Amino acid sequence: MPISPYLKSLRDVVGPRLLLLPGVTAVVFDDAGRILLGQRSDDRSWSLIAGVMDPGEQPAETVVREVYEETAVHVVPERVTSVLTQPPNTYPNGDRTEYVDIAFRCRAVGGRARVNDDESLAVGWFDPAGLPPLAELTRRRIECALRPGEAAWFSA
Repeated sequence: MPISPYLKSLRDVVGPRLLLLPGVTAVVFDDAGRILLGQRSDDRSWSLIAGVMDPGEQPAETVVREVYEETAVHVVPERVTSVLTQPPNTYPNGDRTEYVDIAFRCRAVGGRARVNDDESLAVGWFDPAGLPPLAELTRRRIECALRPGEAAWFSA
């Protein structure tokens, strides 16, 4: 997985110590109601498209950028669906992170889903009733995005 120049500069100073980072996740729907997923290149699991904000970037800008960078799909964020702090994570190189994540329900408005960088092995559209095996947190994000209304889910 590539590391942003900003994050690399932080790691050069703090090493592998725990970093609290702002992140976004996209629950992208097409006109048929299918959900966009990517199969991660690091652990081969299927997941929603997500990424870390860059300095000066708004969360909605980040979600648009990340979806395009990873899948070549253009999206419009429709609403925030959940806000939570993910459990701490340790990468294979020893770097520790904890993400404060804002999930967005997004609508696909262009592009054609394909692997667009080295973070994914595959990209595809899935009917909500026929999703591949997903992590519990990924399923919760999808459930929140499928709920009608404007209220976001917050972890207590």
